[in-house]
Amino acid sequence: MTLVSGWGRFPVVDSEVLRPRSFEAVAAAVAAVTGSVARGNGRAYGDAAIGAVRTIGMTGFDRVRSFDPATGRIRLEAGVLLSDLIDTFGPRGFLPFVVPGTRFVSVGGAIAADVHGKNHHGEGGFGRYVDSILLRTGQGETIEVSREQNSDAFFATVGGMGLTGIILEATMRLRPVETGWIRERVISASDLDAAMRALDAGDSATYSVAWIDCAARGRDLGRSLIYLGEHACVDELAEGADRFPVGKNPGLAVPIDLPSMTLNRVSIRAFNELYYRMGARRAGGDHVVSLYPYFFPLDSIADWNRIYGRRGFLQHQCVIPEAGARDVLADILDRVAKRGDASFLAVLKKLGHGDGVLSFPLPGYTLALDFPVKGDILNFLDEIDRLVVAAGGRLYLAKDARQSRATFEAGYPALSRFNAIRKSLDPAKNIRSKLSQRLFDEV
Repeated sequence: MTLVSGWGRFPVVDSEVLRPRSFEAVAAAVAAVTGSVARGNGRAYGDAAIGAVRTIGMTGFDRVRSFDPATGRIRLEAGVLLSDLIDTFGPRGFLPFVVPGTRFVSVGGAIAADVHGKNHHGEGGFGRYVDSILLRTGQGETIEVSREQNSDAFFATVGGMGLTGIILEATMRLRPVETGWIRERVISASDLDAAMRALDAGDSATYSVAWIDCAARGRDLGRSLIYLGEHACVDELAEGADRFPVGKNPGLAVPIDLPSMTLNRVSIRAFNELYYRMGARRAGGDHVVSLYPYFFPLDSIADWNRIYGRRGFLQHQCVIPEAGARDVLADILDRVAKRGDASFLAVLKKLGHGDGVLSFPLPGYTLALDFPVKGDILNFLDEIDRLVVAAGGRLYLAKDARQSRATFEAGYPALSRFNAIRKSLDPAKNIRSKLSQRLFDEV
């Protein structure tokens, strides 16, 4: 048994960890015990990729089976990381259609969470560009699922948090691009209303995201920097610039768990003030930047999760339907600012419709906040959950480590359909995670 956690380092639990080297070994690992789940690169924040009994590490399955440059269609194993996919196929003129805030996630994990990026408002989530999945079910079958074949299983697997079976391979489409650079425009917004107007006005942009100063209060509540982006063409690059920039390994690292006092009201307010002022100076014009800092700003710092200290942190990511979003977001931000331990990298984005049965997105605004695990934070987040549920919103399972079953069930009205599909694929519930024990499985 090994102590295992997600990227938030909370909770830390016991699990047997296996790293099979063949698909046959994966099948044997699932059959041997009741309570297994697949784990990619461990970037789910909470307990989604920790088995109830056994955790099956999949990063050893990292081969590309085939690639068609005429269509951008690629067949690959579930353990391939998006970082390797970008570094290998970017210079050939292809990138994933959707990337989350870190490139160090596996393809299998991206499908299971149906990850979304800065382009969800217009182009949807990761699963929209997956054509088929090779799935090992809990009852021992290896099946190919797609929109046309075993479609219920396909749409339950996309966003199903690994609970329909072990994803072995996938066929997906890549986006053709001229360069690995992004034409970025920065907009400074003085408050939440201005930030939401800027995001709405940016609906036609391929990529849009806002950083929010969670320490700001009063008339400055919700002040933000909005980043709009488009893929840059060759003729937009500086003279002598490489068509595709090199993806460097993190140049900095957090070598130790920082003391809990590091993130406090004073330090966070000072950081946010500096970050806002520096960003505001760049507002107004277009800048061509590498895709790496645009999409993955925190990837430049190894082990950045140690900033929050030994006890770890919680990320709270909700989505609020568009109609009532402004008032609910203002209420949440005001409560966070009053606490004084606000996230130093809070993110606001617009989302469209999700594709999977349990996919997180719905049309509206998503707000992601980080909190160190200390004091009464669990009770505080329960309060925030009640605001989200009352507004018809929900929480992202890939980021969750503590929401209640009542909050989960209120936010996911298609849960009964998912449970029926899951039961048909795995009637004995051999595939189970710590997350499923907490939220899905009978108690």
